[in-house]
Amino acid sequence: MDPLENKKYPLGRYSAPEKVSDPELEWHIDTIRKFPDKLRCTLKTFSDDMLDTQYRSGGWTVKQLINHLADSHMQSFCRFKWALTEDNPTIKTYDEAKWAELQDSRNEPIKAALTLLEGLHCRWAHLMKSMTNREFDRTFFHPEMNRNVALREILAFYAWHCDHHFAQISALMKEKGWT
Repeated sequence: MDPLENKKYPLGRYSAPEKVSDPELEWHIDTIRKFPDKLRCTLKTFSDDMLDTQYRSGGWTVKQLINHLADSHMQSFCRFKWALTEDNPTIKTYDEAKWAELQDSRNEPIKAALTLLEGLHCRWAHLMKSMTNREFDRTFFHPEMNRNVALREILAFYAWHCDHHFAQISALMKEKGWT
């Protein structure tokens, strides 16, 4: 993997599993549940300058990454609820790069995004813990992917998404000697 690709994808690009087993569902839910505390603990010593540091040249700042996580995970939580309450709804997509350039993502302190992630992940994990296997098989239609996506599949992606962005922050900390 070339250096830029390694900085973009320190865990490698996402590869969807063929099947998500029940034990894997539990592991993914646990990843979602624990992520905000893990993130807050890691970021508690970050200065404003550290938060305004790009994790890679041409990439987002740590602050933008945190706000992106809040934006993205809000979208996913809503997609879960739509899929659980509607028959294969078509979800609304959004331009995450443009959202990350908005002033709330670039300039707002991360406290609000971390608080949002804590509440959101608490509710999301609670919802998922109450779901049946049949409910995890419910789907939504993703227009950019042009296919139906099962909730068990999107859960696996978002557990990876947590780890993926955490790995970007961890790699930056190591590179800058912030550990």
